[in-house]
Amino acid sequence: MAQDEKLKHGIGDRFQQETKYERGKLLGAYLDWGRRPGRQKAYPQARRIKLEPPQREGGIPLWTAIQSRRSCRDFDGSPLGRETLSQLLWASQGATKILRDFELRAAPSAGALYPVETYPAVLNVEGVEPGIYHYDIRNHDLEQLAVGDFRRDVSAAALDQGFISEAAVVFIWTAVSDRSKWKYRQRAYRYIYLDAGHIAQNTALAAVALGLGSCQVAALYDNEINALLGIDGEGESVVYMTAVGTPLG
Repeated sequence: MAQDEKLKHGIGDRFQQETKYERGKLLGAYLDWGRRPGRQKAYPQARRIKLEPPQREGGIPLWTAIQSRRSCRDFDGSPLGRETLSQLLWASQGATKILRDFELRAAPSAGALYPVETYPAVLNVEGVEPGIYHYDIRNHDLEQLAVGDFRRDVSAAALDQGFISEAAVVFIWTAVSDRSKWKYRQRAYRYIYLDAGHIAQNTALAAVALGLGSCQVAALYDNEINALLGIDGEGESVVYMTAVGTPLG
């Protein structure tokens, strides 16, 4: 098969074709509510760090943030404050309203299934030990998974892009695919990637509002970054990352 034909008939092309919705051909899916996956992971044995309450008013106008957003790959290496990390996490997909057994979030999610988990790799944040954390959305806490300087590890896993090691924090987003597949079957993967994009855009605009720079990263060595978080790369796998820091100059 010629090279151009291979490009037309790769696994991505097959996925796009085989997950199309066609009028009159939608299969009715029985939803087993007793087997619905939970909406968030928990690390009950982890040390918990309570974050400052996020600011919900004020800040620069939305249109200004949109106009000013640019990908930033030059950071000055300075630390962020813990309250800034709190604000970024809340803006990414934090709880905007808590109901009895459900939280509404800052970013939309197909079917309100929330397959995306947030793992901040804290590199240089005042008042937070460097290490790998998990974000508890409902309680607005950090769960400490590993302590140490992971600059080189995160940078290496992101196709050896050196600028990442100068960021103050790198948000690593994973997908727990069964949460979406429970309802959407194989088409779920379309929605998972869209969900991650919504979250990353929120983070990018929040970074602008805080006078910071960010760069979204999808180029990564999957097995390496999954191993760094201690996840299997099958039921849960990394899909996206965002590096945030103070722009150089």
